[in-house]
Formats: sequence, C-alpha cells, structure tokens
Amino acid sequence: MNFLMDRELKLSDFKYVLPKNLIAKFPVTPRDKCRLMVLHRETQEIEDKKFSNIVDYFQKGDCLVVNQTKVFPARLFGKKEKTNAKIEVLLLRELNPQEKIWDVIVEPARKVRIGNKIYFDEGLVCEIIDNTTSRGRTIRFLTDKDVFEVVERIGTVPLPPYIKRDPVPSDKKNYQTVYARISGSVAAPTAGLHFTSQLLKKIEKKGVKIVPVVLHIGLGTFRPVEVEDLTKHRMDSEFYEIPETTAEVINKTILNRGRVFAVGTSTVRALETSVTASRLSAPNRGWTDKFIFPPYDFKIVNALITNFHAPESTLLMLVAAFAGYDFTMKAYKKAIKDGYRFLSYGDAMLIL
Repeated sequence: MNFLMDRELKLSDFKYVLPKNLIAKFPVTPRDKCRLMVLHRETQEIEDKKFSNIVDYFQKGDCLVVNQTKVFPARLFGKKEKTNAKIEVLLLRELNPQEKIWDVIVEPARKVRIGNKIYFDEGLVCEIIDNTTSRGRTIRFLTDKDVFEVVERIGTVPLPPYIKRDPVPSDKKNYQTVYARISGSVAAPTAGLHFTSQLLKKIEKKGVKIVPVVLHIGLGTFRPVEVEDLTKHRMDSEFYEIPETTAEVINKTILNRGRVFAVGTSTVRALETSVTASRLSAPNRGWTDKFIFPPYDFKIVNALITNFHAPESTLLMLVAAFAGYDFTMKAYKKAIKDGYRFLSYGDAMLIL
C-alpha cells in the first residue's frame, strides 16, 4: 500500500490549533505510563494504549533503532570582562574540538562583540571570534580542561522554549533518555524519553535487536518554517553517525523481512540520510540537513515511535510523510479532543 501524498503540500497545510493546556510541562512518571496512540496505516485504525503496551507490537526478528545522543546542560551564565554585564550563552555545537571552537547564541546580543571575553564559573573563559547571525556567535574556550566536563557541572538544562517554566533539578534526569551515551544535543530525542531499562529488556526478550545511531539535535528543531513552499526550506546541519554494527543488524533485519522500528524523527533522518542503491543501511558519519516532508519514499524505516509535535513544524511534516497527511491530521484532531499531552514531555504515538 502506498501511503504517499499525490498532491503538493504547503506550510499552511500543517497549521492546527494546539490548546496551551495540552503542552506538557512535566513528564509522566514512571516514563512508560504515558499514553500511546497506535496508528495502523494499512487499516487506518487508531488505538489508545499505554506506552508500556508497545512491547505487544514487536515480533521476533524486528529491530529497534535508538538515538544515543546525550543532552548536555548547554545554557551557561557568565559575565562580560570589564563591565561585568550578565551574559547568557547557549552552546549549539562544537565546531572544532582541538581548538575548542563552538557555535553559540548569546543574550543580550547587542552587548557581545568580536574580541570580548566572557567569564563563567570554575574559571572557564571564552572569547568571541566571529558573528554568525543577529544573536549567533562563534567562540573559542580558553582552557586546557575538557569543555564538556566543566559544562556538565556548571551548565543548565536547555528546556524547549515552549515549556514556560524554569528548569528544576529533576529535568537533568527526565530530559534524558535512559540509553543516552554521547554528549552533543541541545534538545532531547523526545520519543526515547518514554523507554525504561525494564521495558527495553522486555522488547529484547521477544527476539528484537536494539541498536544505536547518533544524531546530535540542534536548536533548528524548534526553528519555525518561514516559507509556504516547503521545497525552499533549509534544515540546520546536524552531526550523525551510523556505526557499522548497527547497519549490519538493520540490513539483516531487512533481508530477513523483519521490521525496522525507529525511535524518533532524529533516528529516521539519520537512517534515511545514508542508504545504499539497493535500499539498505550504509554505515556513515558526518553532517545531515535532510528535510523529510510529503511525499517521501522511506527506504529503511517500517515503524515510527514519536511524540505529538507543534503546528507547522518539520517534525510534524516528517510524521505526515510517514503516516500519510490525512491520517496524521485525523490522529492529531483525535489527540486534541481526547486530551493527549503534546510536545517534548507529552504522550507518544506508534505508527505501524
């Protein structure tokens, strides 16, 4: 069955009214007790379950791909040299590990010029070496220490802008998947937040292989699309890696007619970025700016686990490309009517 659209979609097709009270401010505890909406593409049937029920939808020979990226506490508060003005620095991505050069956003930007130094706790100092956008800067850390290690101690969790509250200590754990290993994201791969270690063990016991990829999520995940013609939108580049062992397991699954389950849109983008001519997974590492919107021919992924996304977001567009536009919008209408919780700390969806 072909789930692809036969008409061209515009930005305005992805507009819907998201009631503010449905934006989750805190996660459900335990993680796997959130609600799960299950979409069956073949039958167009929708089921309401708990996330812990997800184990029932796996079969022996399937494969579950998770994004092992780790959110680091990327928001730093420092003081500008000489004036002692308070400056907020949001670390976006490491551009050069040897030189300790980073891409950042600064607030208030008008006070931060090339050549300025900013002082943080634990003696960490950075120097502004370039302007990138109105609020964007390139900085160099002037330290012999491991920047990630220091930031882990002095930084604050960068909660998404739509969670209108200050971070609390529990966010450091809650806004992180249980399998997070490799530091580099400023936003969590939120579909993975619902898994517990016990639930993953239950899935493995069914004969399902669980394998990792990495895609470090940048602030671009929250950036609005500003063009009505989706073909003109450009995604921010994000670092990704598909290990050789992961590609081998995925390809064995495909060749043995098992299904590849992807946890989150970031995992899908990593997998669909690196594909062989024979529609198999190719091990790779590098940068991707892949933008998936309807219509799109998925080569690797058979099932998608995701959250409920914001109107007009690139994440919603990827989901619509996978589930079909009409079916996706029908599911979202039902989710709003039934009081599902939306966005990063919200409920989940499984598309089969």
